[in-house]
Amino acid sequence: MNETCGNPAAGMTVAVVDDDPDIGNMLQQVLKQEGYRVLRAYSGSEALLLMERESPDLILLDLMLPGMSGSDILPRLCHIPTIVLSARSDPEEKVNLLMSGAVDYVTKPCYPREVLARIRLQLEHRARRKGSVLQFDMITLDPERRIVTVAGQPVHLTRTEYAILKVLMTNARLVISRDRMMAAIEEDTPDCEESSLKVHIAHLRNKLRQCGGQDYIEAVWGIGYKLKAPVAAGQPDASGLQGSEGQTESTAE
Repeated sequence: MNETCGNPAAGMTVAVVDDDPDIGNMLQQVLKQEGYRVLRAYSGSEALLLMERESPDLILLDLMLPGMSGSDILPRLCHIPTIVLSARSDPEEKVNLLMSGAVDYVTKPCYPREVLARIRLQLEHRARRKGSVLQFDMITLDPERRIVTVAGQPVHLTRTEYAILKVLMTNARLVISRDRMMAAIEEDTPDCEESSLKVHIAHLRNKLRQCGGQDYIEAVWGIGYKLKAPVAAGQPDASGLQGSEGQTESTAE
């Protein structure tokens, strides 16, 4: 086991998703030698089943898998740092995979020490950012893993919905104007236009409500949007804006 500068692998789990037994066995061997716990999956569907019962710290994902490909399942693994391993070297495909949620891309045939270095880099980066998790009532947003949960239940958001929620949670006690919201999310979602912002917020509100049973986003008349604490059953809504979703949205016009 490599003891240089401590052992960052201690207590860490890596899932290897590759249908090639030779490559998978090689990766498993070098990972175990470094002290990682290793999980294995040989197809896309098997990987998804594995993630239902395990929560690895990182995934090594091959693209050419039987059945569901690595590209097919990657968006469903965005809550876990995923390094793609592939013989494909097309730059455009690499960009698309990174935009779809991969944190890194290694071209096969891969050098074991390079893979270990990239794994260590991702895990160290994640550890440095661990304290940045945002919390509001039952909503948790982890910027490092790009995962959102409500009452412990994962919520699958689009890039725009995620960016909006991150702005609202970063400024949880403030009303965010439309102009400020657009400026804040522009880097993450340059394709979002002001005319569609209302629609994105409505979709985000519905997803949060479905998981938490609460309406967490409040439209403030003439200004913009803010997060609001849930109202206890039987208690009046202090904001004075409680009502149907359509009524609430219209107040922001």
